[in-house]
Amino acid sequence: MKITIQDIDFSYNGTPVLENINCTVEKGDFVVLVGPNGSGKSTLIKCMNGILKPRTGAVLVDDKHLPSPDELAKKMAYVPQSENKRSGLSVFDTVLLGRKPYISWKPSNQDLVITADILKTLHLGPVAMKDVNKLSGGQQQTVFIARALAQEPSVLLLDEPTANLDIKHQIEVMELLKTLSQRGITIIIALHDINMAVRYAHKIMMLKEGKIFAYGGRETITEEHIENLYDIKVHIIRNHENIFIIPNGIQPDEA
Repeated sequence: MKITIQDIDFSYNGTPVLENINCTVEKGDFVVLVGPNGSGKSTLIKCMNGILKPRTGAVLVDDKHLPSPDELAKKMAYVPQSENKRSGLSVFDTVLLGRKPYISWKPSNQDLVITADILKTLHLGPVAMKDVNKLSGGQQQTVFIARALAQEPSVLLLDEPTANLDIKHQIEVMELLKTLSQRGITIIIALHDINMAVRYAHKIMMLKEGKIFAYGGRETITEEHIENLYDIKVHIIRNHENIFIIPNGIQPDEA
């Protein structure tokens, strides 16, 4: 499923947040949005999913305008940065909530089977009946991704999915997303960690002051781009397929 963003502008209370955003995300892409705080990453993801309505411009899915929320939920799933606690809700019931677009009155046997299969695939079976709030941060994030997958989406949108996780759980979440991408699901996520972004992304979208600064594959990762994006000096090390970005310090005019 292709996503096309055409001339999007978005403002909060009259303050521009996104300006003249144009880009295309192809089926199966793994796209990571990076940029300073306030650059518009989360806002752009919410515009893609119809949570926020742009002031101007449009989001197209396979060259058509976004469908109704119920139909869109069968195509796109969204995992926010933080979740409200749901006291007493089990892992199984949390993931089952992802079947909501398909449930008319009560869950069908198919809904239960799909939920159970997803739990098994993501190795959540042993904790299926546990209170989701009693899991580790990494397990909770996996549960929320599982809930999104229960929607059977073609596109998965995630806002800072590794925030507040230790490095082990960050890697686990990113490896899971990599696997899902290899299975044909389009992944679009916002990240702060530029090194994590370049390790996993097929494409990097750099946002600064509400505008796309650069968008493309690994050729986009240059010292000039990173320095202009974050206003710091960096050194890039390339070792075979790996790229490491090392900050050298604040640029003189920012000190």
